[in-house]
Amino acid sequence: MDTVTETSELTSSDLTVPGLLARAVDRFGDREAVVDLSVEPPVRLTFSQLSSEARATAKGLIAAGVEPGDRVAIWAPNIWEWPVTLLGIHLAGAVLVPLNTRYKGSEAAFILSRSRAKVLFTVQGFLGNDYVSMLDDIELPSIERIVILRGDVPVTAIDCGAFVAAGEAVAEVDLDARIAALSPDDLADILFTSGTTGAPKGVMCTHRQTVLAFDAWGTIVGLRSDDRYLVINPFFHSFGYKAGIIASLVKGNVIVPLATFDVGAAMAVIESEKITALPGPPTIFQTIINHPDFDIDKLATLRLAVTGAASIPVQLIKDMRDVLQFETVLSAYGLTEACGIATVSRHDDPPELIANYSGRAIPDVEVRIADDSGEEVPRGDQGEVLIRGYQVMVGYFDDPEQTTEAIDADRWLHTGDVGIMNDEGYLKITDRTKDMFIVGGFNAYPAEIESLMAEHPDIAQASVVGVPDERMGEVGYAFVVLKNGSTATADEIKAWAKGHMANYKAPATVEIVDALPVNAGGKVMKFELRDLALASVAQKGSL
Repeated sequence: MDTVTETSELTSSDLTVPGLLARAVDRFGDREAVVDLSVEPPVRLTFSQLSSEARATAKGLIAAGVEPGDRVAIWAPNIWEWPVTLLGIHLAGAVLVPLNTRYKGSEAAFILSRSRAKVLFTVQGFLGNDYVSMLDDIELPSIERIVILRGDVPVTAIDCGAFVAAGEAVAEVDLDARIAALSPDDLADILFTSGTTGAPKGVMCTHRQTVLAFDAWGTIVGLRSDDRYLVINPFFHSFGYKAGIIASLVKGNVIVPLATFDVGAAMAVIESEKITALPGPPTIFQTIINHPDFDIDKLATLRLAVTGAASIPVQLIKDMRDVLQFETVLSAYGLTEACGIATVSRHDDPPELIANYSGRAIPDVEVRIADDSGEEVPRGDQGEVLIRGYQVMVGYFDDPEQTTEAIDADRWLHTGDVGIMNDEGYLKITDRTKDMFIVGGFNAYPAEIESLMAEHPDIAQASVVGVPDERMGEVGYAFVVLKNGSTATADEIKAWAKGHMANYKAPATVEIVDALPVNAGGKVMKFELRDLALASVAQKGSL
């Protein structure tokens, strides 16, 4: 039997993020909600203070002319201002559009334009990046204000303090009316995810979907109000935002955001803040175990780990229990189009099941394995993973054709992932979307990378495949055909890619070839390129 109940305690008034915030203030008001150690002195906000800060941000948005349903973007790392801004956006009735901090200007601009975002909240100086200048000379007609959360304020932007101060003219009753008008079925967020077409698509999810899905996740994994949760997963990703901020609003635990993953810093925070909950990809736990300064006595408070990947070594699950001494280690599977969650393992599952399977469906959600016609295959047979339930996205923003391709007439979401299911309904991912690979927890889509590489003046053709990497799980390997007369080198192209796309997209290896292998229809035969890349990696021993 499971050691936790899977029954929700939420009421109808809790099914928006503002409703969830009000519930958290009522239940946990004076308890810590957010602790940020990246500033001196550290910022420690109670749930009541978090609500007050968020309300002030919401009034600033209203004063700036943001209307219900308008899109507002956040382009920032894991800092205390992120959940404050997120909650302010929702209190104002607006829709969150998060941006990956690894994006370059053109990548961010595409999403800002596509979503028609009205306001952008960002930072200056994170990892040396000047995000505002990245957008210089790019036309963004929908953006009316750029608000700086931290860092120097350029002339084209406004300081967050001044932005919030302008909201003081907005009456509390007007903000309350905005909150009261919000429906659980209103959009909460648009998270952009790339597809095999290469163009990022905006996944739309409602407040009801977001709240219920991560009430279920938090309940199944056993997140508790006395937990201290180190959030390493980035807030701009559904796991960091929803399994981090939203789940913690439900359960009443404190979150401690970490802006960048540095093993030494993470271990220091675990010790100083007595961290109990640490969800994240397998690489986090492998890195901690293998760190020269690893000392289990300093990590003794760790209690709960939730991880997920297509393949997790059984030994790692055992090490997480025996070496890191987690009381609970679970795995999960989800995708942005399913609000970030579909299956979770359970507390009494053995290590082999947790490592090899991604759990079973969360309550009120169906998962099945289907053939090419959408018919369910026998248990143990391989097929496409289909998901149906309340948490399946409303659709892709302004893209009904792509929505119809992804969700069939019976509301089954076709994930493009390949898997099998055992007799108990546990899901095992055996492959991923045809060409996609995962770099350190981030989905990388070759078509999008190839499209970005095509902007290089010396590249005639580029084809990218994923290859295994000990540290990142997988990395990109690019085969490039140069334009006639070009003398560009592989190292030059690799350096260019790092400067023109997010680092997880930039190929770790570039190989210049005379031609790409194609079939009779003229399509590049990626399986041949993958074999060549794997052989090259094996010969070199590493990338």
